[in-house]
Order: sequence, then C-alpha cells, then structure tokens
Amino acid sequence: MSGEVKWYRANAEETFSLLESNKEGLSEDEASFRLSTYGYNEVEVKKKHGPLYLFARQFASPLIYVLIAAAIVTFFLKEYVDTAVIGGVVLANAIIGFVQEKKAENALESLARMMRPEATVLRNGQRKVIPSRELVAGDVVLFDAGARVPADVRLFQTKNLRIDESALTGESMAVEKKTTAIFGEDVPLADQKNMAFAATLVTQGVGSGVVVATGPRTEIGKISELIKESESLSTPLIRTINHLGKLLFVVILFVSVLTFIIGRLQGFENLEIFLASVSLAVAAIPEGLPALITISLAIGVKSMASKNAIIRNLPSVETLGSATVICSDKTGTLTMNQMTVTTIYTSEGWFEVTGEGYSPKGDFASEGVQISPYDYGSLMETLKAGSLCNDAYLREKGGVVGDPTEGALLVSALKASSFHMPRIDSLPFESEKRFMATLHEKDGNTNIIFVKGSPETIIRMCSAKYGDNEVFDPTEILEAASNMASEGLRVIAMAYREVKSDRKEVEEEDIDDLVFLGLQGMRDPPREEVREAIKKCKTAGIRVIMITGDHGLTGHSIANQLGISTEGVLTGSELDSMSDEHLHEKLKHVSVFARTSPEDKSRIVRLLQEQGEVVAVTGDGINDAPALKRADIGVAMGKSGTEVAKEASDMVLADDNFASIVNAVEEGRDVYDKIQKVILWTLPTNAAEGLAVMGAVLLGITNPPLLPLHILWINTVTAIGLGVPIVFEPKESLLLRRHPRPPDEPLLLPVIKQRIVLVALLMVTATFLLFFFEINDQKTTVATAQTIALNTIVFFEIFYLFSSKSIYENVFGRLFSNMAMLVGVVVIILLQLLITYNPLINSVLDTTPLRLVDWVIIVIIASSVFFVIETEKMLRKRQKSKITR
Repeated sequence: MSGEVKWYRANAEETFSLLESNKEGLSEDEASFRLSTYGYNEVEVKKKHGPLYLFARQFASPLIYVLIAAAIVTFFLKEYVDTAVIGGVVLANAIIGFVQEKKAENALESLARMMRPEATVLRNGQRKVIPSRELVAGDVVLFDAGARVPADVRLFQTKNLRIDESALTGESMAVEKKTTAIFGEDVPLADQKNMAFAATLVTQGVGSGVVVATGPRTEIGKISELIKESESLSTPLIRTINHLGKLLFVVILFVSVLTFIIGRLQGFENLEIFLASVSLAVAAIPEGLPALITISLAIGVKSMASKNAIIRNLPSVETLGSATVICSDKTGTLTMNQMTVTTIYTSEGWFEVTGEGYSPKGDFASEGVQISPYDYGSLMETLKAGSLCNDAYLREKGGVVGDPTEGALLVSALKASSFHMPRIDSLPFESEKRFMATLHEKDGNTNIIFVKGSPETIIRMCSAKYGDNEVFDPTEILEAASNMASEGLRVIAMAYREVKSDRKEVEEEDIDDLVFLGLQGMRDPPREEVREAIKKCKTAGIRVIMITGDHGLTGHSIANQLGISTEGVLTGSELDSMSDEHLHEKLKHVSVFARTSPEDKSRIVRLLQEQGEVVAVTGDGINDAPALKRADIGVAMGKSGTEVAKEASDMVLADDNFASIVNAVEEGRDVYDKIQKVILWTLPTNAAEGLAVMGAVLLGITNPPLLPLHILWINTVTAIGLGVPIVFEPKESLLLRRHPRPPDEPLLLPVIKQRIVLVALLMVTATFLLFFFEINDQKTTVATAQTIALNTIVFFEIFYLFSSKSIYENVFGRLFSNMAMLVGVVVIILLQLLITYNPLINSVLDTTPLRLVDWVIIVIIASSVFFVIETEKMLRKRQKSKITR
C-alpha cells in the first residue's frame, strides 16, 4: 500500500487540516489544482479499437486462413460454387464471433456509470446537491440511509451508521462505522471502520466526512485499473483449435506441393497438375468444421441456460468443462446470504435451532432430542428479548428489512412464538457502547428493559443469571461465547431488567444490574445442495478454493461444513507479506483465503494459472471483477451480482448457486466431447477425399474416381446431414468421473490421429478397388465407376458416423439413441438416390443410375468401417485393462 494513501487512514490531524482548507469554499484555481492532483471523478473509458477491428479479429485463425486461401484460389479457377460455400462458412463464423465479443468488454463502462450519483455536500456553509463528478478532495459530504457513497470519505461524524460494503470487500454483514483514527499499515479495507468507500451503500444511520479520494484514486477506481491490467486470456479451446488449424495448414500445404511435384514427374501439364493440387486442398480442408464447432458450442449454451448458467461468449462453454480449480466467493454462492440462528445457550443448557434463511420454520432440540421451547423458561425469554429488542421486520413475500443480524434474531423467535409487548422507548445501538436497549410495557405495575449486544459488554452489566440464584459467575458464559465464536458463529447476548411502570424513558444509567438470559449464535448457513456439488467436484478432479472478504474463522468453519479440504486459512495481510514463490507453495495445501482484497484474489488466480491450472472464478461484487476477467472463465452471480461483475465475466449464474456451476461443468465436458467427435468424424473423411485425388495423380489416372463437383457435393451435403446430428448425441455417462483434461492437451488425441489414418486408408482403398473393378469392366462407363466411388465414400461416412458416437466405447447398445442422426442418415440416402437417378442432376454432376447389385456391394464394403472400428475399440479397451492390472 503506497505511502501517499496511508495518511488519511491513520492520521486524523492531516485529514482535518484538509477539511480546514475547505471552510471558505474552493476557488476555480484550487478546484482545478485538486482535480489534477486527485484525478477525475468519472472513470474514463477509452476503447482501443472500433467495431471494424473487432470484426477483422474474427478472421485471425490458421484454419480460417486456409479457408480464405481456398476461396481465393477457387474464385480464380472460376469454381464459383466452391467459393460461395467456403466464403459463407467463413463469414458466418466471423459474424457470430463479432456479436459475442461486442458484448464481452463492457466492465469499465459499468464502473463509469456507477461513479455518477449525486452527492450532498457542505460548501460555504450551505448544503448543496451536486453531481458526484464535481466532487474534489476536501469537500464535506453528508449521507443517510439509502444513499450511495460518492467518493472515498474519511468520516468525522456518525450516528448509527452502517454501510453495506459487500460489493467492494465481500463482507456479508453491513459494516458499523466510527470516527476514531486507525493506526497501522496495510489495514484491510473491511477493517477501515473510519472510512466510507465510493459505490458502497448506506443501510442505516447518518454520517458526514471529508472527501479524500475521487475517481481513479478511490478503491473502486483502483479496481478499474486492475480490470484494465487484467488480461483477457484466450480459452483452452481457442488455443487448441488454433493449434489444429496450424497443423492442418502445414499438412495440407505440404501434401498439395508434394502432389504437384509428383504430378510433374508423372508428366502432367502445369495447369492440369495445379488444378489437381488445388482440388486436393479443397477436398482435404474441412470447410464445415468451424461451423460444426460453433453449432456444438451454441447447443451447449442453450443447454447450460436451461440449468441457470448463462454463457456470454461461446468458447467459454467448453472452458468450464476443462476447469481444474474453482475459486469461489463464500457469501451467497456457497452460503445462502441469510443469517440464521443455529445455536442458543442459556442457564438451562445448549439448544440447537433447525431451519435456514429467513423462513420462520424450524424446530428446537437439546442434546439431539427435539423439545418444545415452552418447557424452557430461559430459552423463551432469550427468544423474546431477541425479538423485541429489534428494529427489523419480515417482508410478506420473504426476506428481511433491516440489519441481517436482527433479522436472524426475529426469525429464531418466530420459530417458537410471536411475541408482543408495546415498546415505550429505546436506546439505539452505538459502536462505542456495543449494545441496544428497548423499554416495554409488561403489566400494570412493571415495565421491562431488554438489552442485546456483544457478550463481553452485556456480561459486564449483569449481576445475575435467569433461573439461577447462585452468585453470578461470568466464566462459564464467556467460555460458551468463545466456543460459539470458534465455530464461526456471530454471537449476540441478551439480558433484561425490570423497572417500575412509571418509567417512560430508558437511559444509559438504567443499563446496569441486568439479569443474563442467553446467547444466540448465528451464521450464514451453507447451501444444502453445495455439499453434494463439492463432492462431485472432487470426483471430477476439480479443486474448490474459497476466497472471501469475511473473517478467517467464519470461512474455515463454512469450508469444514462443505467438505473443502484445507491446511489452515491465509488472510489478506498474510498474503501481502508473502513472495510469489512462498505463496506458490501455500496454494498447494491452503484452500481458504479470508479478508482478501481485489489484488489478492487476482494474484491467487494468476499464480494458479502459472501452476498450469485452468481456473474458474465466481464473484458478485465490484471487488471480484479483476479476478473474474483474469480467470480462464469468470462466473458472476445473476441475482446478487453487480453489473461490473457480470460484464467482466464469461458466465452468469441465474440462481447464484454453486451447484449450478457443477451442472455447467458437466455440460462443458459434453460440449468438448462432441467437438472431438465432430473432428473424429470430419477429418478422416476429408483425408480420404484428399488421398483419392493424390492417389489418382500417383497412379497417373486422367479420369480420377472423384470429380471436383463430387468432392464439393460430399463436403457440403454430408457436413450438414451427417456432421450436425453428432452435436445432438446424448451425453455419455460418467462425464463427471473423468479428470479434467490437461490445458495443453491437443484436440487431436493419439487415438484420433490413429483413427484418421485407419479410416482414411480403409475408405480410399475400398473406393479405388471398386473404381478400378468397374473401370476394367468393358460394359460400364467412367461415369458409372465415378458414381460408385462417390456413393461408396458417402456410405463409408454414414457407417463411420455410427462408430463416432463414442471415441472409446462400443456403440452396439445405442445405435438408435440419437433421432437427429437417424433422420440425417435417411435424408442423405434419399439425396444420394436423387443424384444417382435424376436425369437433370446426372447431367450436372456427371453421375449415372446404378444397378441393385452395385448398391449391395457398396453397402457391404462401406459397412466394413463400422466393424473394423468397433473391433479396434474392443482391442484397445482389453489392452488397457491388462496394463492397469
């Protein structure tokens, strides 16, 4: 933390000297000077590039380069249909990518919008309302409940002031503010009680203070700078597709050049062999692959949306499936973000309270046995005190209006009974006194004062314990409070004192000689479904790390309840003192980080990525935005999330539920699975077509088995009719039992490479054999032989499609599980019959009708690929089981 911003936190004198300098108001020169010193109030959003750049960037892929090159060549060769098809594929992908990117880079604009509220200031002794952008350091700002703090302010006057800083710090509770100076360096934001920070919300009380930082110098402004500095990393899928594109580019170029050289040696004319080489390139290029990958991702987006996970850019669908670490916020994601009383201590013992959140439904138990609270006087009186010494109330449609702690006390009381005693007077809670008191009518002769507050404060004021006539000993009570706090509970003590009925006011001196009633311990309970979700993460090889702005004890307690394994807790101040090397080691064992700053969270993500992890980060606050943007996939909360967090993220959870992330992980893995199946089916068929052209050149055949129009027909029609149905294949079982794939794992797995070679050789060999068999038959024409070759390739693709339903598993039991695939096969067969028997199409494609025996031979030969691949899977599985024994 730099020295220039420490002074206003620790040194009250210098802060007030700044205040003194503003007593007479600001001259224009002075205001200009301060604006230049402290920076402008609004976050300046400078877009580096316009829409044209974003659109052009969509073409920056090796696979797209190959397609563009093919389109240019086919255009100059006057193969305009080929050019149109290839160009359409390239343009469609560019438009989809442009639309997605246009939505993805708006985080800074949201920050700017949040920095534009109006502010109430005191200038020249007069109260004024001005746009917050006109604030300068030294201005006196006034605010009350419901106001958004317009700048970073050093407080000098407060009354019952509480500020919700959850969007900035992650702290689930509204923070009580005070004016006393805080000494010490590197004080976490959540502990800077004498500061009000820009963009936070006043929930209770009033306050005033002097502006010490505006614009980029505020804490939210620093987060803006962090977002600017945070790299938007490419996803593992984009990296692997780019690698695949480069590989295909090199291989296709090499084979095309080799074909040209061999053709020249064979005696072909330059133009003739050049055209053949171009035909080979067009045949080998998987024009439909980018479109099929896009369709796979789009279907994944739709499927995830049905499970409350809304994807903001397509490649992120798959990225979540490859995540190895999920760094999760605690409040509202792992927990319900609703304080709930779970434990009560009184003179009659310990009591457990069931039920969660702000629903007044639950039971009471003692030592594991359900009890009626009416049988325990101290329990009922403790609940009554919590209910009546309380300013919160429940909404009709659910939720609490008021302080979450008071809401929890009110709900715990309602689980037993509804308590009514007219309130006469009250002493509001003040941070210096640490208690609240209310005066109520009891009966005609007596009134009663109920008091609640911190255990230490209340116990000092007590002289007796309810139902206990022995000498008051606070030791046992303090020990009980300590035990509850060690379990991560927030502990509130209750007491009372009876006074005469003529007492109509409660004074501070009345809060003495109290009778101790009990302690109520509350927590923000973990979501029930999250426990099971974290179990699934462990099974899936995904580590869950909690990063919270809350206290370490609270975070550790929640982690234990949810099954997050950790060797202790690290706080933000401890992280600041650690080198990256030291923290690298700690990250291997510690999975709970508390009291963290935005810089801490972003640093943790960066170091995990340096260790080779694929990191997903969840968050809802402004403080989470830098880490969300740096992560491989940022996951924002849809309900509680700020706009800044949502727009810095790749995915938004509509229900704020961690369990939805696990469902999305399964969908992401399924998407990647399908992309691999698309490649598994596409590349061997394109390779076979390319080999057919190359084989004709090698053998010096002037009439090749496949004409350029045949290749175009196969690539266009089968890519749609057979390729698209793959993405509708039902999910394979046990996806969440697989470990995440390594980030550097190529799309072309060894098994896929082997299958490309095997299938391509099988297809091209069978096609040439049938072609030569027919061409040598004097009764048949070249057109008949070429029609047989064309149909043989297509039927090979059909039978191989069924084998591609799974990369490793045999598919005999689920041949008919994908209705889209069955429809696609029927459509392709009908189209093949059409181009074979329709005279008009015969004249265009140079095809000719076939005999029934020709079809029988084609089906028998083409079906061989299915049985060969299924046998290969069986042998591979058997070999693997031998190795693992």
